[in-house]
Amino acid sequence: MTGETNIWIDGVSTDALPLPDRAFAYGDGLFETLLLRGEQPLLLEYHLQRLQAGLQRLRFPDCLDSVRDYLAQAAAAPGATAPGATAPGATPFRVLRLAVSRGAGPRGYAPPADCQPRVIISVSTLLDDPAQLPAPARLGETAVRWGRQPLLAGLKHLNRLEQVLAAADCDPRRCDEVLMLDQSGAPLSVSAGNLFLVAGKRLLTPVLNEAGIAGTRRRLILERLAAACGLPVTESRLELSQLLGADELFYCNTVVGLRPVAAFRDRRWSRHPVTRSLHAAYVEYLQEGAA
Repeated sequence: MTGETNIWIDGVSTDALPLPDRAFAYGDGLFETLLLRGEQPLLLEYHLQRLQAGLQRLRFPDCLDSVRDYLAQAAAAPGATAPGATAPGATPFRVLRLAVSRGAGPRGYAPPADCQPRVIISVSTLLDDPAQLPAPARLGETAVRWGRQPLLAGLKHLNRLEQVLAAADCDPRRCDEVLMLDQSGAPLSVSAGNLFLVAGKRLLTPVLNEAGIAGTRRRLILERLAAACGLPVTESRLELSQLLGADELFYCNTVVGLRPVAAFRDRRWSRHPVTRSLHAAYVEYLQEGAA
């Protein structure tokens, strides 16, 4: 849950998006959601590397230097740092959402050859502490499936209608998140996070070469946290039967961190030792990243 928000466009504080803008017209752009501790963006290089890959794939002009400058400016701006000292219930963390739009352009899908990207940044206080393991989630189902598009797989492009529709199926009286499948019926993610299951002493997570978002917390687990906990981890195509037979199940994203799953269909998980171990390693990373 987030609180008060400040917004900048190309480094200028504002609450209005200039029109026309291709982000509004066509979802023509990319975004990143970063966790801040004070003025420190955590996993910054992971985010910028994914953003750069997206800019290249969508054929944007190189604007990463401007993105870095605007990001640092927003993170250090008055009102965007250390709200925990003045806001009851706020944590030491903030959430920064960075969007890069292709900017203005004439009507029509074809992108202008001389586009000027816009950088839209918002910084919000964070009321839920990602250093605390969240309560285990109830996982529901949705009929919405990920569309297959290898060219966009892994990226956080601005068109997230699949997730909007899936999240609409998340009835808070019955579940906290919903499982999303790919077009062949294989588990791929939840509506707002990457999925992991524990099978014995192994971690498994869906491969994302045709659909899905390659999350920064997913990458951190794959590259650092799993090894720190002595766990081999594999990316593969999963089956629902594997999910239902798993020893543990959890999902992850920037805002939540790692969240264990307590229930899916008729299956219940009451103990989450591996998830807790990975979460402890994640908290250690958060402390190191803010040092």
